Amino acid sequence: MPPHRIAFYQPGHFHAALTLRNANPRLANDIHVYAGESPERDAFTGLIKHFSKRSEQPTQWQLHLHNGPDLQERLIADGHVDAVILAGQNHTKLETIDRFTQAGLHVLADKPWLTDSRQLPFLDRVTTGPQLAMDIMTIRHSIIARLCHQVVDTPALFGGFIDTGADPAVDIGSVHHIYKMVNGRPLKRPPWYYDIEVQGDGMVDVQSHMAEQAQRWVLGDAVGDFERDAVLDSARRWTTPVPPDLFQDSTGLSAYPEAIRPWVQEGVLHYACNGEIRYRLRGIRVRQTTEWRAREPEGGGDLHSVTLRGRQVSVIVRQGPETGYQAELHLEPVAGVDVEPMLKNAIGQWQDRFPGLSVAPSDLGFRLVIPPGLDHGHESHFPLVLDTFLDHLDQGEWPESLRARIRMRYTLLARAREMALGQ
Repeated sequence: MPPHRIAFYQPGHFHAALTLRNANPRLANDIHVYAGESPERDAFTGLIKHFSKRSEQPTQWQLHLHNGPDLQERLIADGHVDAVILAGQNHTKLETIDRFTQAGLHVLADKPWLTDSRQLPFLDRVTTGPQLAMDIMTIRHSIIARLCHQVVDTPALFGGFIDTGADPAVDIGSVHHIYKMVNGRPLKRPPWYYDIEVQGDGMVDVQSHMAEQAQRWVLGDAVGDFERDAVLDSARRWTTPVPPDLFQDSTGLSAYPEAIRPWVQEGVLHYACNGEIRYRLRGIRVRQTTEWRAREPEGGGDLHSVTLRGRQVSVIVRQGPETGYQAELHLEPVAGVDVEPMLKNAIGQWQDRFPGLSVAPSDLGFRLVIPPGLDHGHESHFPLVLDTFLDHLDQGEWPESLRARIRMRYTLLARAREMALGQ
């Protein structure tokens, strides 16, 4: 089978380059980039060149830059590629995906696919055609997420979700940082990142990852439908202040651009990047909350928390200063339930997928001890997403459950945003 030929269209987010972090024998080394001259394009090409110059496992990508007007039409007309990767501005992303898939190209596109409900008319078409359109969902590849799914998918241990009446059965939270390190260097964000009309707000961005995880835990591989399977209960959005010094450190600009002036009050940008959505998925109550803080703490990073309440155990993910900013997975048995024999039996059965995994006591009950080498960090997950995309292309099929989950989660986020804004 000949290697796949890919192009990047207007790469404006560092996630674009991370898909090429590793060499991939299923891809041609010639990578076409259709983008106007900009700091974002320079950052993309710089990161790709960095991958090729590293001492360990350097890549050999050869970049071909295409500039000028009508870049979408040129990409299609040139015929250099069979697939396109998108990671940049989000307000027209679904429309762009639709344009490329209608032209016969497959698309791998970073989240979120929309910033509000106006793009929803394109969603059905891009998820029903013969061309593959898939979003970049990285969290599912982390060892913690995989183990959460494994526990939930082991009925003898988890026992199925339970609604206690006080707390949701699925409770997901995350904390991110505006100023952070990526690939060992401070991340520079484009100024439009702070324009919620272009980048998206706290209801649609990180929330897409959380919705995908909830779908995976509750639905498994079943085909879901928003109108049939989801009920929105509440949604709210709030802001994080981005003072001029933080804006300058994260973008390199000394002043707020005119486009984001409507959200500047008393000289400080109020960035609507935080959100909470409460809903029911096939009757299972879900809460997902995302929050952004100013600067990544020394030695720290993004924080993620998960609580999955089962009839026999609750699955609890801790990550913060108390864990050295490393995610830990704990199992808290329900009172009166002896899960230790079932847990030890499950650990033995999982060794082929999680070699070296073991269990230790914790203040909650048990902690799954993850040996080094089972996960290499968030940045390593992007090439894995690309591999999954190529698997689907090689197999020549697009699972209906994948199509349905994409439709369902972006419909959920768009409707939740409407609810939060009282639309």
